[in-house]
Amino acid sequence: MPDSLLPLLLAAMVPLKLTLKVSLTATAMACVAGVTAGYALSRKGLPGRELLDAVCTLPLVLPPTVLGYYLLVVFGRRGVIGQWLLEKFDITLVFTWQGAALAACVVAFPLVCKAARTAFEGVDEGLENAARTLGAGEGRVFMRISLPLAWRGIVSGAMLALARAMGEFGATLMIAGNLPGRTQTLSLAVYEAVQAGNDDQAEFLVILTSLVCVTLLLASGKLLARNHV
Repeated sequence: MPDSLLPLLLAAMVPLKLTLKVSLTATAMACVAGVTAGYALSRKGLPGRELLDAVCTLPLVLPPTVLGYYLLVVFGRRGVIGQWLLEKFDITLVFTWQGAALAACVVAFPLVCKAARTAFEGVDEGLENAARTLGAGEGRVFMRISLPLAWRGIVSGAMLALARAMGEFGATLMIAGNLPGRTQTLSLAVYEAVQAGNDDQAEFLVILTSLVCVTLLLASGKLLARNHV
């Protein structure tokens, strides 16, 4: 490794580790919420299904700063949930990596939800109905029929969500700030490097982030291709 790259790599390790922790946590939360919502939305008898789908898609189209403001209103120290967490459990999400994970989860959630809904709608209803006629409950049908047949689409959506969570900037900055070593992810580190005029560090971080995201997108594309075979 060239000596000129070593300082850049060492400086990138802290935000890289934090980015992985934040994005993996956010993706795990988004998967739980997204798969649940996607399965519910795939049921044709759900009242107001398209309206609920529009609400679930909203984080994709709203400006990140607007999402960040909503998160502050709800989870800030004076927010509806944030004040309760602070008073009952002495927990605050503002200016913490957990708050960054929450912000990334919100922006990544629609990608999992959309992928899960599409995957579940592609499951043969005849197989699900056959399991019900044999006495299987809805939980068993979901775990033994629906989920195994839809898993490739869900995993593909999860990979897209992970890439999106790694690149989250606006909402994270609003609720978690830009604290080196605490809440500064790769995207925030790039912003700080550009603001400081450190072009070499900014370029290195951009290339690193791009390589990771391209790898995730290629893997997601392969899963989608196999899912449609």
